[in-house]
Amino acid sequence: VEAGQSRLTFKGPVEPGPMKVREEHETLVGEGPVTARILESLGLHVWFRYQKYREEYAADGVVVAIDETPVGIFVELEGREDGILAMTTALGRTPDDFVLDSYRKLFTKFRDAHGLAVTDMLFPE
Repeated sequence: VEAGQSRLTFKGPVEPGPMKVREEHETLVGEGPVTARILESLGLHVWFRYQKYREEYAADGVVVAIDETPVGIFVELEGREDGILAMTTALGRTPDDFVLDSYRKLFTKFRDAHGLAVTDMLFPE
């Protein structure tokens, strides 16, 4: 649930390449808890939970998302490849700075490096 809205998102596998490209579909759903029950009725179950705070900015067809997570702050660029590369340069970065790992993978690396026993990427209560 984000800002009172629940979203259902499908993210396909990452295509090989220098930036994370994959099929994505997202839709708003009327009631998050009902959607969760439907997914559970289909035999799906929650296997990983994570939290993040996100701020989004947009310019020249690129969305710049700043995500604060329990394991660090990350900048995500979404848009067409040429726009992402131009924004990367404008931000003083290069494609060598791209992080292609998922939040799950970033979390497990952080957890293992710090000897934590937690299974979900959640902010301390």
